Amino acid sequence: MTPAQLSEALRAALVHAVDDGTFALDPAAIPATVHLERPRQREHGDWATNVAMQLAKKAGTNPRAFAEELARRLGETPGVASVEVAGPGFLNIRLDAAAAGELARSIVEQGVEYGRGDALAGVRINLEFVSANPTGPLHIGGVRWAAVGDSLARVLEAAGADVTREYYFNDHGAQIDRFARSLVARALGEDAPEDGYGGSYITDIAEQVVADALAAGETDPRTLPRDEATEAFRARGVDLMFAEIKQSLHDFGVDFDVYFHEDTLHESGAVERAVERLRESGHVFEQDGAVWLRTTDFGDDKDRVVIKSDGEGAYISGDIAYYLDKRERGFDRVVIMLGADHHGYIGRMMAVCAAFGDTPHVNLEILIGQMVNLVKDGEPVRMSKRAGTVLTIEDLVDAVGVDAARYSLARSSADSTIDLDLDLLASAKNENPVYYVQYAHARTVNVGRNAADAGVRKEDGFDASLLDHESESVLLGRLAELPRVINQAAELREPHRVARYLEELAGSYHKWYDQRRVTPWGDEEVTDVHRTRLWLNDATRQVLANGLGLLGVSAPERM
Repeated sequence: MTPAQLSEALRAALVHAVDDGTFALDPAAIPATVHLERPRQREHGDWATNVAMQLAKKAGTNPRAFAEELARRLGETPGVASVEVAGPGFLNIRLDAAAAGELARSIVEQGVEYGRGDALAGVRINLEFVSANPTGPLHIGGVRWAAVGDSLARVLEAAGADVTREYYFNDHGAQIDRFARSLVARALGEDAPEDGYGGSYITDIAEQVVADALAAGETDPRTLPRDEATEAFRARGVDLMFAEIKQSLHDFGVDFDVYFHEDTLHESGAVERAVERLRESGHVFEQDGAVWLRTTDFGDDKDRVVIKSDGEGAYISGDIAYYLDKRERGFDRVVIMLGADHHGYIGRMMAVCAAFGDTPHVNLEILIGQMVNLVKDGEPVRMSKRAGTVLTIEDLVDAVGVDAARYSLARSSADSTIDLDLDLLASAKNENPVYYVQYAHARTVNVGRNAADAGVRKEDGFDASLLDHESESVLLGRLAELPRVINQAAELREPHRVARYLEELAGSYHKWYDQRRVTPWGDEEVTDVHRTRLWLNDATRQVLANGLGLLGVSAPERM
């Protein structure tokens, strides 16, 4: 019996009790899905629910009496060994071994689909993440968002959502001007501008701009007047830098469905259209020659200039047009992932959302991520040889590899600062979380190989009642939790929950492996005990692979 089947059995018991008049409850009050959770103490059973405490008052009775009647009805369900009422009205449910063990076969048969659900079916989500300025290599903060954002996209898709991964390409504004001037200075052998960019990558790109121009038979951009040279280096340099960022992300396992250019908002008239839309709604006013958005009406700490007195759009003008563009493209929810220095951005953008008639924190969500610190040999790593001032995606991948980098960045809540020990992440130790989980998967594969050599075949038998050892009950319970973990990770936008779940699952599997054998000893005959345990082993392999896939991390067969 899967958790979904047990939940449905509980719901059916509630429906029958309402239909026969035992519970004076509006049928509409019965939840579509009865929530189950694993008890913290194993002796309390396999599953627990507080549904009686949720519904008793609506039914005009006390929670314990409600729970006792529900326990009696649920206890008659095949596969339910016992139901106990605890405290003020909790139900502690224990399944018989055969019912619990059936999950192993169900997981193997479902394969890659196990754990996936439809909680967000029909919801279109635009997920914008990374969006680093194309003025230098992707730094470590952006790398964290690459790992977390791509994992979140996978989790949301597993929960049924239609997700579009989007990168906002900042090719408009002062930072691009500084980048172009830095390239020109380096090409001419000058010092970088005081507000410019350093690092050897500037030299590499400047040299490539010149080489490309000469190879195409064009004028050497270094010989052009300064303004023309700046434009030449800007046009080609930005393309080269962004191509490098895209390649670095691709090598990291992260690709985007849409690369949206900021310039298009200003060139297409999208800013003007967005301002006019807000003007028609009465939220725009003019003062001191500038156009303002009255965001204080929606909880912002001050009103915001949208169009400056010189006619140029203020920074927020592009954000306003971009949000409206996403909504007009048909997205139900716009999720933006930003760095730690963007807390002040939340209030004004939620006001913009409300000004368009949308619901803040529903139609628009803004997730803030914190800093990442790298440590090696017990000391902070502070400098990148190539970038000069920031640590890059290449620095991290070169140190520990893609899998360890992605897993370590995705396994902690994004709103907490993390310290990554490069020595630990590069090691083959159980203390290294990615190694611990990947090794569990490799071990399941090895068990399967050994079983095949010993003549143990799943197809020859399965008796779920034979999975009656305590370690098997614990492992089955862990396997049953994946659908709930995925739904919770999607709902809370917290993919790190998947990683922490995998570590718990790996621990339960390693303990089971130490206590139960899949292959027979010596000349011992192969029986259904061995075959059934192989089903459980392979179910664990599938869940580990499914979970690692949600994090964009490989599931190795040998380590």
